[in-house]
Amino acid sequence: METVQLKKVLLGNGETFAYRERSGGHIPLVLVHGNMTSSKHWDVVLDKMDESYKIYAVDMRGFGESSYHGEIGSIKDLSDDLKDWVELLGLSGFSMMGWSTGGAVAMQFVVDYPDYCKDLILLASASTRGYPFFGTKADGTPDLGNRLGTIDEVIDDSGKTVPVQAAYDGNDREFLRTLWNALIYSHNQPEEERYEEYIDDMRTQRNLADIYQALNTFNISDVHNGLVDGTGEAGSIAIPVLVLRGDRDYVITKEMTEEIVEDIGENATFVELKNSGHSPLIDDIDQLLEVIESFLQTKEELA
Repeated sequence: METVQLKKVLLGNGETFAYRERSGGHIPLVLVHGNMTSSKHWDVVLDKMDESYKIYAVDMRGFGESSYHGEIGSIKDLSDDLKDWVELLGLSGFSMMGWSTGGAVAMQFVVDYPDYCKDLILLASASTRGYPFFGTKADGTPDLGNRLGTIDEVIDDSGKTVPVQAAYDGNDREFLRTLWNALIYSHNQPEEERYEEYIDDMRTQRNLADIYQALNTFNISDVHNGLVDGTGEAGSIAIPVLVLRGDRDYVITKEMTEEIVEDIGENATFVELKNSGHSPLIDDIDQLLEVIESFLQTKEELA
């Protein structure tokens, strides 16, 4: 029976970096969570994925049990933390899966440090061109003609940042549950005890506006994303990339996923997850694991 331990290490930048490690297994896999979550939200993967995998699930800076001493200014800050952690543990030749915001972090990591990761899975990932942050109209709906540009504007946005931060601070669990049921758990929901644990976990986030702005300014494509020029780095990703999106994802659009495939090019393979939204882990974990393990096993055989 595999067990999962929560461990912590001190990074060179003074941040405490927490991660969950599953015992057993010999095929290394690193899991990188998304916004409003931490390694806690990978629990169903840690529970159910084939025992041949040695799994690590990190808490990025400002989430879960990791510290947040230095504010992040970019997705690269998070991927650099990941690099320090990988070196401390002596990991190499691993597969990595990034979910949502974690997909952007994972892409930046393999761009900057191409020798560590052998293949990449992008699960409901932010685009290679980032994730735009739009202002809010007086009626509370998104103002798609007003993309915010500065962190101060993002902090003060009345449509997303202010109410979510208030829910965190005030333990407004009903607001968080309603938000997730509308956008993420639109089909299936976690069982009650797990859901309560997830809400506790959401409230550990200390970098909400910083993450929104990091995604807003992320762009490793070779085109301008409406706010910033691209770095053109996506095309340098030379490892196999599996791009996954649920057919009912209300957070990541079909167009964003198409941008990833276009910008990475021939190394990217897209698979649509049926009857799944932004959390295929809850909507259909068996389908998700079947697709992931098939991809990883195929790459293992070719290695």
